Amino acid sequence: MTSTENRPWRGVLVATALPLNDDLSVNHAKFADHCAWLVENGCDGVVPNGSLGEYQVLTPEERAKVVETAVAAIGGERVMPGVAAYGSAEARRWAEQAKDAGCRAVMLLPPNAYRADERSVLAHYEAVAGVGLPVVAYNNPIDTKVDLVPELLAKLYAAGFVQGVKEFSGDVRRAYRIAELAPELDLLVGADDVLLELAVAGAKGWVAGYPNALPAASVELYRAAVGGDLDTAGRLYRLLHPLLRWDSRVEFVQAIKLSMDVVGRHGGPVRPPRVPLLPEQEAAVRSATEQAVAAGLVRAHG
Repeated sequence: MTSTENRPWRGVLVATALPLNDDLSVNHAKFADHCAWLVENGCDGVVPNGSLGEYQVLTPEERAKVVETAVAAIGGERVMPGVAAYGSAEARRWAEQAKDAGCRAVMLLPPNAYRADERSVLAHYEAVAGVGLPVVAYNNPIDTKVDLVPELLAKLYAAGFVQGVKEFSGDVRRAYRIAELAPELDLLVGADDVLLELAVAGAKGWVAGYPNALPAASVELYRAAVGGDLDTAGRLYRLLHPLLRWDSRVEFVQAIKLSMDVVGRHGGPVRPPRVPLLPEQEAAVRSATEQAVAAGLVRAHG
């Protein structure tokens, strides 16, 4: 594991897809197996209960058990749950649950019931940081409509409310502004299709989607990128980029689950409403995934 003892968010942490049974209940046994498989293939940890984990539609009991299942499978030091909620009181309760389960850090979106202003964002992160676990902010202005701009991140870091940020805006120039304003704040790649650019800019980790299907290739790409082996990184990036880039979150989730099927890591049914890929999109995903398998970049399961 490449992350340091006090910064378990460093390295490749997989935003895990959640396998479901036919009745759409969580298949916890398959989820535990999936977490272990990811670590076996070189990933440093997992981030359950994010959007890929469909936390918004889980019952409280399911959501808590997902965290406990991951911890039992790979150890709490490798699990950084998402604790997003409409408001800080609920997010704080999920952070407390993560701490009780043995996790060493949590990932937190801004309050997302409305477009929060700066004071609300600061109060939200202060409340959750009070639990005593390090908090990694998640900047996703596309979905939350709240943009954690570098100036606001610097305030959050200076106040001790966050220790890192998963940056999902897609604007790679922000990496340099964050480094100027808060040089000790860890930048984590949040969007798979800017991995190489942000790694070159000094990212300390990657909260990643596509390792759900292609963990070995993804880890090799990340290690080469942050290690300065741009020949290897460039070759892998060109091979994988057709899979890493999607115009919508729904398409991205569907592409990951289709790739999981191709390599024998079936993610289970998708909770309705399901928006399928177009036939030409499905063909492109299958082709790109099969090329990665043929190149020896993933070990098929089973």
